[in-house]
Amino acid sequence: MARHPTGWHLLQLPGPTNVPRRVLQAIAEPTIDHRGPEFPKLTREISDGLRGVFRTRHDVVIYPSSASGAWEAALVNTLSTGDGVLIYETGHFAMEWAKVGERLGLDVDVLPGDWRRGADPDAIEERLKADREGRIKAVAVIHNETSTGAVSRIADVRAAIDAADHPALLLVDAVSSLGSLDYRHDDWGVDITIAGSQKGLMLPPGLAFLAIGPRALEAGKRARLPRSYWAWDRLLEANADGYFPYTPATNLLVGLREALRMLREEGLENVIRRQSRFGAAARAAVDAWGLELQCTEPREYSDVLTAVRLAGEHDANRLRKVILERYDLTLGSGLGRLKGRVFRIGHLGDLNDLMLIAALAGVESGLRLSNVPIQEGGVAAAMRVLETSA
Repeated sequence: MARHPTGWHLLQLPGPTNVPRRVLQAIAEPTIDHRGPEFPKLTREISDGLRGVFRTRHDVVIYPSSASGAWEAALVNTLSTGDGVLIYETGHFAMEWAKVGERLGLDVDVLPGDWRRGADPDAIEERLKADREGRIKAVAVIHNETSTGAVSRIADVRAAIDAADHPALLLVDAVSSLGSLDYRHDDWGVDITIAGSQKGLMLPPGLAFLAIGPRALEAGKRARLPRSYWAWDRLLEANADGYFPYTPATNLLVGLREALRMLREEGLENVIRRQSRFGAAARAAVDAWGLELQCTEPREYSDVLTAVRLAGEHDANRLRKVILERYDLTLGSGLGRLKGRVFRIGHLGDLNDLMLIAALAGVESGLRLSNVPIQEGGVAAAMRVLETSA
């Protein structure tokens, strides 16, 4: 007999994340005139808030799109046909970004990785030193690889580019880390940072962001890839007066203002500390169960999601189906080459200790129901981490 769902659905994806009630109420406000006199006040408050989250003094532009659109925007605004782009293969999303570059006519050079680590700064430095003709114009790195739960050390990547004495731009995807993990656009010397609305910023999907450094702006003057919708010069010009060159996603912007207020009220450092506790608790549960993390390097463990490997005879998608049907709990699937081999527990956004404990309890019970051999005590181990780190 099919179960009739009662209570709240537990959305434990690494994005989209839970949208707080305050943000939902803000989005539901009556739509305002995006060319009216009150709109610039909204735009300027959002711009100031985004600079604080990106930790930058420079401009942040907003596109009504998914974060995949921001991948394209970063490339077309800075590069020309045939330019070289070096992308480190950290996982599914790195490879998807590489495909975007190839479709745009760029010469994409993928540094191979095993999908279990972040980007290797030493390998990037070696490849750049070998580029004596300056063919490579940009290095693209995923900060938090959402498919694997591995974090790349962006400050070390910047140091590697500098050690190679190479002029390549540094483009970073911070889609699943912005507003959740420590991220420093200016201090780490990033030229473009990409983000989306549906993760640490606690909004529905639909907005994409680019933080643009001065070197990227200069490169934009030389870039020759075709661009119209993605052209950031039009956005920057209109934003200077508090407007957009086209109809923006007005109600999502109102929701964004509320989300940024919530982040400011909690304090970004406190958010990062909370995420650190959640990451440690989830990993403690996995360790107690006797299961294996997808990420193999402890200093690169993600605190916003935990990707868990299952042995070959067990299907991670079947496990996710059992957990969804039994407990109304949604977990992330394995992507690309990890399909069916990995399940992902998202623990970012609008989340508290009890919500995480409930999700881990559903996972533990679902593992047993799916006949995946585990040791007892994963939830208890997570609770101990949360209790001792409060």
